[in-house]
Amino acid sequence: MSKVVSQGPQLDSNGLRQALRIAGGCTIGFTISKLMNWPNGIFFTVYPMLLLGMVPTFSRAVITQFIASAAFSAFVVLIMQGLFSHLPVVMTLLVFAVFCILFYQMSSGAAFLFGALGVVSLSIQLHFSSYVDQGSSIYPLILSNGLAIFLTAIIAAIMHGIFPDVTARPGRAMPTKAKESIRHEVLLCASVATLSFVVFQVLDLNDSISAQAASVLILFSLCWKAAGMAAWQRAIGTLIGCNAALLSQLLLYSHSDFLLFPIIALWILSFIFARFHILGGGIPGIGFGVLTTFGILFGNYLGPGQDLVYSALYRFSSVSVAIILSLCAVYVMHHILNRFSVTRHHTYE
Repeated sequence: MSKVVSQGPQLDSNGLRQALRIAGGCTIGFTISKLMNWPNGIFFTVYPMLLLGMVPTFSRAVITQFIASAAFSAFVVLIMQGLFSHLPVVMTLLVFAVFCILFYQMSSGAAFLFGALGVVSLSIQLHFSSYVDQGSSIYPLILSNGLAIFLTAIIAAIMHGIFPDVTARPGRAMPTKAKESIRHEVLLCASVATLSFVVFQVLDLNDSISAQAASVLILFSLCWKAAGMAAWQRAIGTLIGCNAALLSQLLLYSHSDFLLFPIIALWILSFIFARFHILGGGIPGIGFGVLTTFGILFGNYLGPGQDLVYSALYRFSSVSVAIILSLCAVYVMHHILNRFSVTRHHTYE
């Protein structure tokens, strides 16, 4: 009697190479930022994860959208903070208008990567820049973000050169949507993203970039029915990512000042969860949530004389609260917009 041994899902050749690209890319970005002692290490660690994890191919169009999103976000932040930071109502309206532009690109599919990366980049920069006081300047933030974008494009090219796909990947066709559904998704996501920005400003949560980013990332699903699953996956990913970062800190103990050890820990964790992300279809899910979680923790909080214990514990609690409140806002906006035929989503029942 033959015994059948069931095996779990396995990576194909393209998936394995993409996992190697993600792990290598974020590790290189992290290493360079720490060696050069550049500020805002979150950009150099997380951007390669976003580019190499969300887009499995490398082309001129991909890099153009990636760089354009950075230039657009930097320009918007400079204009807003330079001219309207003392006018909170005007600032809020402008933030809403810019988010509408970015979420329209995502919803219509015309330039999804531009919109998605623009939303993340703009949210992070607005969060950091709004806490710049009179004794500091916004320009180091803008410069470090621009440098991270430029470096990430180079890293992505190198990773695709070292670990190219074995076979050609089929193109992803964006589904066609009615104009009413596009209006619904744009208004819903822009409203919740703007509300998130306002709440984090009013409550003065200057050390909660992880929670603020999580409240925006769950909007990538663009609608209420998918947002619930996205939020649940984000919460699980955050929990796993925080525990993975805590485990790496326990293993590193007091040796995190020796850069080689955090580099090895980051590469191993990135490769393991990049595999999980790819086996899940390569879409923002649990695996992607884990990746970005410890990417933020490593990039922003791990350095000489620092550890991840407090940051990881605080991150999970703050992210959980942010996700729950964001879901409540999505639910309310979803039902308000469905009351009008011009903004009724196609999932309306």
